[in-house]
Amino acid sequence: MTASQANTPNPANPAALESEIARRRTFAIISHPDAGKTTITEKLLLYGGAIQEAGSVTAKEGRSHTKSDWMSIEQQRGISISSSALTFEYAGRHVNLLDTPGHQDFSEDTYRTLTAADSALMVLDAARGVQTQTEKLFAVCRNRGIPILTFVNKMDRPALDPFDLLSQVEDTLKITVVPLTWPIGDGPDFKGVYDLQTGQVLAFERTSGGKHRAPVQTAGLSDPQLDVLVGKDLAAKLREDVELIQAAMPEFEQDAFLAGELTPVFFGSAMNNFGVEHFLSNFVELAPPPGEVETNLGEREPTEPFAGFIFKLQANMSKQHRDRTAYMRVMSGHFERGMDVTHTRTGRKLRLSQAHTLFAQDREKVEEAYPGDIVGLVNPGVFQIGDVVSVDGKVTLPSFPRFTPETFATIALKDVGKRKAFMKGLTQLAEEGVVQVFYPTDGARDPYLGAVGPLQFEVFQARLSEEYGVEVELHVTSYALVRWLAGDPEGVARFARHVEDDQGRPVMLFRSKYDLEYTAEQHPEIEFLPLPKDLTRV
Repeated sequence: MTASQANTPNPANPAALESEIARRRTFAIISHPDAGKTTITEKLLLYGGAIQEAGSVTAKEGRSHTKSDWMSIEQQRGISISSSALTFEYAGRHVNLLDTPGHQDFSEDTYRTLTAADSALMVLDAARGVQTQTEKLFAVCRNRGIPILTFVNKMDRPALDPFDLLSQVEDTLKITVVPLTWPIGDGPDFKGVYDLQTGQVLAFERTSGGKHRAPVQTAGLSDPQLDVLVGKDLAAKLREDVELIQAAMPEFEQDAFLAGELTPVFFGSAMNNFGVEHFLSNFVELAPPPGEVETNLGEREPTEPFAGFIFKLQANMSKQHRDRTAYMRVMSGHFERGMDVTHTRTGRKLRLSQAHTLFAQDREKVEEAYPGDIVGLVNPGVFQIGDVVSVDGKVTLPSFPRFTPETFATIALKDVGKRKAFMKGLTQLAEEGVVQVFYPTDGARDPYLGAVGPLQFEVFQARLSEEYGVEVELHVTSYALVRWLAGDPEGVARFARHVEDDQGRPVMLFRSKYDLEYTAEQHPEIEFLPLPKDLTRV
């Protein structure tokens, strides 16, 4: 027996399995665009020891790009357009971090990724507080019952009064807020944070570009050195603020946090590493380990035999392999590479021999995994989002989030000789959810693309060119509404465009609400199916 084998938990040992489950922390980061979500992701990796130098969203001054924004279009635009999975060890915990796009045009990817998270970190811009996309993502988390931690970022810039900001969070999101740290100053005068739990002041020093870990000094609230460390005025204000907090704000309650009724709040500056490590050390203690997952057979406990579900597909992550990766969240039991499972949607037997860890686009073979872990499976065209693989062939999940497109475009191939590559790219990118594809039923060759927002079309066009060598022309149409039908009606075309989706289901596209209502009135025989539930409303 090798040393590694000796240290490997025995899956037949319930205590060993429970120990591994207890160590897992799987969370997603959510925010409005430009709140600093990708930067804090990079700094968590830095303090988690996964990287030695933090990259930059813009990669200026010779710095590398961030790990989570690995696609060229992400690096060019400085925004996240696709979710990433990253893993590191910290304080005896195995942390699975899911970085999600903040832009609303990529909400579908974010919402699906949240199905794989046990908790969420909500990042707020200290100067702007709760913004539109923050509200929507918070509602998704609340609907799923995910506990939320809050990090108020960019305290190194002029910020809202922290009391006003916390009141805004409570009033807007209808959640109790309990600060666990408190900022000392803001903007150029930002000196650090006060730990309300330990009664220690954590005063930070700036580092060059925030690339490396920031040194830290500590002083108590009554320590005369505090005046020297942060200045007399800031020290006096801090003492006043703390007195007010202790008198007026509720205490942190773990049960209320886990129930999604309360959010602990931390302050800092991810760009300059202020407060990041302190947040991480608290996160691994506060955040829950993997829990039960709702299935068709009831709540599945993480200690039950192996099962996992696919929450994301991604093509061409590696230029070396040019394959498709299925992101699988282990929801129960002990995963071992090469194990035999059932693909429960089709009943097909599979051997999961091509499995790898995920660290953004980097990969290496994974031998085993536990509930909460994210495993990359090579997808030979078998997997769809929402699929389950299990040693129990009867396990399935409720339907996965699917958005209703709000903008539509026609697509035309520039070089007809590349139609095979075009169809491959169209199929694979549609499987990922980059766009939805609708095919005309009147014999027209070129499909329609549906998207939540126009930026999805740009991403589709750029990836089709870069990854498949195919150039296309896109033209946004006047269609703005889509409805799926219970049956396939005949002869209704005056105010609607007849198409079908990638599963062959009949669909109508409309230019306006008036056209939809007129068609419904004139053709009562048409039964429109209900639209997917709006996950952004509580």
